[in-house]
Amino acid sequence: MKSMWKGSLSFGLVNIPVQMYTGSKEKELSFVLLHKKDLSEIHYARICKAEGKEVPWKEIVKGFEFEKGEYVIMSDEDFAKANPGKSKTIEIINFVKQEEVDPIYYVKPYYLEPDKNAEKAYSLLREALMKSGKVGIAKFVLRNREHIALIRAYENILIVNELRYQTELLKTEDLKLPPEKEKINHKELDIAMQLIDHLTVSFQPERYKDSYVQEMKKIIQQKAKGRAIHPKTEAPKSSKVSDIMSLLKASLESNHKPKKRTRHTA
Repeated sequence: MKSMWKGSLSFGLVNIPVQMYTGSKEKELSFVLLHKKDLSEIHYARICKAEGKEVPWKEIVKGFEFEKGEYVIMSDEDFAKANPGKSKTIEIINFVKQEEVDPIYYVKPYYLEPDKNAEKAYSLLREALMKSGKVGIAKFVLRNREHIALIRAYENILIVNELRYQTELLKTEDLKLPPEKEKINHKELDIAMQLIDHLTVSFQPERYKDSYVQEMKKIIQQKAKGRAIHPKTEAPKSSKVSDIMSLLKASLESNHKPKKRTRHTA
C-alpha cells in the first residue's frame, strides 16, 4: 500500500509523525464509451479555446480568474506555501462522543500509520480514545482544501474519517414529506415493529455482497454469446394503502416459516 500523505497528527502540544493511506476502494464494472456507428472508442481531449488544438498535460497550469480575463497562475509550491503548518498537520481541535456525530456527515475513511519512532505516542492516543469512548474532531488540508475529520480508534489502528461540513448538506424544505404527526394506525405500527424485530441481527459486514455487479457480469457474458436476456425479477410496485396491513402480516409470516432442512444420505 502506498501512502498518500505524510505529516503529523497533533493534539495539544503532542505531535505524532504519521503516514496516511486510503482506507476504501470502490468496486464497479469499467465501461468505455464507443461510437455507436463503428464501435470505435471515444476519448476526451483537452482543447485550447483560442487555438482549437489539443494541449498536452505538461503545458497545462492552474489559474484563478481574479478579474474578467485576468488570471493568477498557481503552482504546487504556491499551494504548499499557503499554510505549511496546516498542509502538514492533522490537528485535533476537540474531542466528542462518537454517537454524537450523525452518520450523514461521514464521507470516506483513511488509515493512519505511525512513522519512525512514533509508535509509543500513536499507541497512547489509540488506547486513550478506546478507554474514553471519545473521538477527535480534526482539520487537515488535502488537495488544496481544508477538510474536517473524525479521528477514532478502530481495532488496532487510528482512522481518519473525512466528514462533510454542515454547509455541504442540502436543505430538505423543497421535498414533499409527510408531516411528523401523520396519523398512523397503531395495529399497523405494532406489526411493523414485530417485522423489524424479526429481521434484526447483529451487524456483520462480511455478509453483505454486491450482487448487482455479479448479475451485470452474467448479462455481459450472455450478450457476448448472443443470448437473450431475461430479467430474474420485476420492478417493485408501490404498495396500496389498503394493502399495507395484509402485506405486513404476510411479511411477518414468511419470516416465521422454518427453513427447509437438507437431508443427508449416507
